[in-house]
Amino acid sequence: MNFCQKKKTYLWLIPITALVLIAMIVCFIYVNDYYEADYAAIETFCNFESVSKTVYDDGTIVYSPESADTALIFYPGGKVEYTAYEPLMTACAEKGVLCVLIEMPCNLAVLDMNAADGICEKFPEIESWYIGGHSLGGSMAASYIEKNSENFDGLVLLGSYSTADLSQADLDVISIYGSEDKVLNGEKYEKYRSNLPEDFSEFIIDGGCHAYFGMYGEQDGDGTAAISNEKQIEFTAQKICDWIS
Repeated sequence: MNFCQKKKTYLWLIPITALVLIAMIVCFIYVNDYYEADYAAIETFCNFESVSKTVYDDGTIVYSPESADTALIFYPGGKVEYTAYEPLMTACAEKGVLCVLIEMPCNLAVLDMNAADGICEKFPEIESWYIGGHSLGGSMAASYIEKNSENFDGLVLLGSYSTADLSQADLDVISIYGSEDKVLNGEKYEKYRSNLPEDFSEFIIDGGCHAYFGMYGEQDGDGTAAISNEKQIEFTAQKICDWIS
């Protein structure tokens, strides 16, 4: 390769290298711009007198009631710190459901849709398994259960929808969202409604919003809630546990 050819090669490498660096910077900024859990609110809300909390090396948190034969695996919403869902998990566990909260890479469930693999085997005492999630987490849980339906009794969608076709699956499905939710894409929700079994359960929380399934403050683009964060979580936990039982 002569000097002119080498020079042309280097000239091509400069913009390519610059684009790669820019892409890396944009990705870094994107994944580090997330909603942090409101630990002060969480500490006030959560009561661990009847629930034991176990944190595993991979970040998975298990909330265990004194005795349980039913469990829920939960995928957090996109770009939300997963511990923001601790109040919901605790509220469900207080009602007798063992809850497994999954930590996702970069707070994005789409990066580890199969995070539920192997969890059921760790709890042989559990007879009925459910999986679900909030927003993006719910959609990824739906995609996961499509390929693993034999291991689960049902799916829980919070401010979410299923792009996977579960219409013929032998599964119970519950969908809950707030009347003031402006983050959930209503057109897509209706478009993908047919992906759920015809007899799926649907509940609209009067005055509820998108963010209040967790405790991480307000979310950009969301509507204004007419109820408190605590009330939305309590309502959601009650509906989930009543539906399961």
